[in-house]
Amino acid sequence: MTEFMGELIGTMILIIFGGGVIAGANLKATKAQGNWVLITIAWGLAVAMGVYAVGQVTGAHINPAVTLGLAAVGDFPWAKVPMYVTAQMIGAFAGATIVFFHYLPHWKDTEDELAIKSIFCTDPAIRSPISNLVSEIIGTFVLVMGILFIGANEFTEGLNPLIVGLLIVAIGMSLGATTGYAINPARDLGPRIAHALLPIPGKGGSDWGYSWIPVLGPIIGGVYGGLFYQAVFKGEAGLWFWLSSVVVILILLSSMRVELKKAYE
Repeated sequence: MTEFMGELIGTMILIIFGGGVIAGANLKATKAQGNWVLITIAWGLAVAMGVYAVGQVTGAHINPAVTLGLAAVGDFPWAKVPMYVTAQMIGAFAGATIVFFHYLPHWKDTEDELAIKSIFCTDPAIRSPISNLVSEIIGTFVLVMGILFIGANEFTEGLNPLIVGLLIVAIGMSLGATTGYAINPARDLGPRIAHALLPIPGKGGSDWGYSWIPVLGPIIGGVYGGLFYQAVFKGEAGLWFWLSSVVVILILLSSMRVELKKAYE
């Protein structure tokens, strides 16, 4: 198997399980009418299964933010980044399409457009663009830092993917309730494109006005997570770390200013 096919299949598996559990929870007449705990656990297992499937072939990034974060600290060649990201996007689109076919009889019975869209892509609990961006930055920062923490420790052979899956569960339960924790540009954008293109009954719009947040936020958070780990844990604080720190701090301060202004108006 090529690295391209590995990342494609790994990301497809991620979305089949991840999108599938949301469909089971959201669509009418399923046997799974679930809750947030069910969804976060299933997403963690989805990541673990994707990593188990292709980890030996590609390292199982299955997330452009992880690919960029590792490239930023020299743990992954920049020359391979476009190929990995392309494969991840195609895999995410394919996974979402498979979820669509799996639940074919249920779409017509679900009248809630938001419930349908949430199967494919994320949306915020409270729409506030800068703060939503901050949530995605923090979630992905923790993701990449956590992956690097896990990689720095020795586990029983074959256990690492499960530990990464538990990391996803922890992020979902602790930080995911604000935006639905995309923490992965491919996870959101690929299925959002599928939502726009597939003939889903009563689906409504794909909310393209919000779509930049679950792409840009994870990219910033992933790259900064890698640079922060390199600077703090390895003592290698280069120019890019300081520049990115300024950018992140400015975004945080901007978010605080906007939200405090709303609170005191």
